[in-house]
Amino acid sequence: MRAYMIAVPSGKSKSPNGLILLILTSFLLVSTTLFCLYENPVIVDRSSPPASENLVGNSTRLVRQCDLFSGNWVPVSKGPCYTNATKCVIDDRQNCMKFGRPDTEFLKWRWKPNECELPSFDATQFLELVRGKSMAFVGDSLARNQMQSLVCLLASVAEPVDVSYGEDTRFRRWFYAEYNFTVAAFWSTYLVRSEEADPKGYSLTSLMKLYLDEVDESWAAHIQNFRYIIISAGQWFLRPLLYYEKGKIVGCYFCNKENVTSLTRYYGYKMVFRTSFRTLLNSEGFKGITFLRTFSPQHYENGEWNKGGNCMRTRPIGKRDMRMEEYILEFYWTQLAELTAAKREGRNRGLKFRLLDATRLMMLRPDGHPSHYGHGPRENVTIADCVHWCLPGPIDTWNEALLQMLKTQKA
Repeated sequence: MRAYMIAVPSGKSKSPNGLILLILTSFLLVSTTLFCLYENPVIVDRSSPPASENLVGNSTRLVRQCDLFSGNWVPVSKGPCYTNATKCVIDDRQNCMKFGRPDTEFLKWRWKPNECELPSFDATQFLELVRGKSMAFVGDSLARNQMQSLVCLLASVAEPVDVSYGEDTRFRRWFYAEYNFTVAAFWSTYLVRSEEADPKGYSLTSLMKLYLDEVDESWAAHIQNFRYIIISAGQWFLRPLLYYEKGKIVGCYFCNKENVTSLTRYYGYKMVFRTSFRTLLNSEGFKGITFLRTFSPQHYENGEWNKGGNCMRTRPIGKRDMRMEEYILEFYWTQLAELTAAKREGRNRGLKFRLLDATRLMMLRPDGHPSHYGHGPRENVTIADCVHWCLPGPIDTWNEALLQMLKTQKA
């Protein structure tokens, strides 16, 4: 049996001790199950009620808990509900069919939760649920990846107007006039204020300054205008980082600086989400619902991202072939811990925090990345993209799950 491995792009990937990995994996599964039983949406079974409930009347419905994010990918004959020819904006870096991806089998799989069904995306139903409201995707290019997926899924029903404030495509707003609904993307790779620390300038491995207790105002200044916020962060925390708190250096990750305390990447990750959630909790104008979209895994094989790694698979892998690296577990558990704390405090302030668990289901989809078929014609195609997701592709499942979670808010 072949073990499926994921490379860490920092260039310092090490295989974790087997016993430690087993313990961490078991702990993750148990803790996540408990969290999801408490947090995930209630699924309503419309079938006839049990005999013991018939005395209550025909309006009785069997209600049971269902973890939308625990299940398997199953093959289907029907393809996606949109294509790269659909009238919607797909970033060239994720437009896999436009740039020559030859296989289409990766488009014919659906996520099947263990205890219920995840319905196909219903664009009309989604737009009716968000009528008169607004939604923001906050994070890096994967947040934008999900936002573009949503706009394409809605394209069969309504065409939005671009009402963006500027020309920067990393910040986009779309307005659906018929439904008075706005969806926006806010580019914020670290969610907090950040600056280049390397005097040589930006590169994919240059040192970044993170001000862990100062939120990035490029998104935080606008949150009062949104009913729903989907917040996320991930792959950028694998690079060298210099941490600041109260304006002073408190440590760093992989910075190779003398007299600076060495801290893990998980410390910065924890503090970034803590600051972001506190910003949402303390905002006088924000009265909405926050969805945490968990860490989206990469799938480099045959080398690291900058050393010839690629992702050329054409179908999902089975759970027996999946091997989750320790760093993914750590990032994932860090997010859950901060979300749990925010949820607890949010109850006292009338704010809701929900879990959109993308990590577990996407670990099984190494076939869903652009690899060499998603880059724009002027970009360096020698580096494979095994981080973002093809559109259409398995990332559409995130929005199918989001729709079901929105429905429970109306129940």
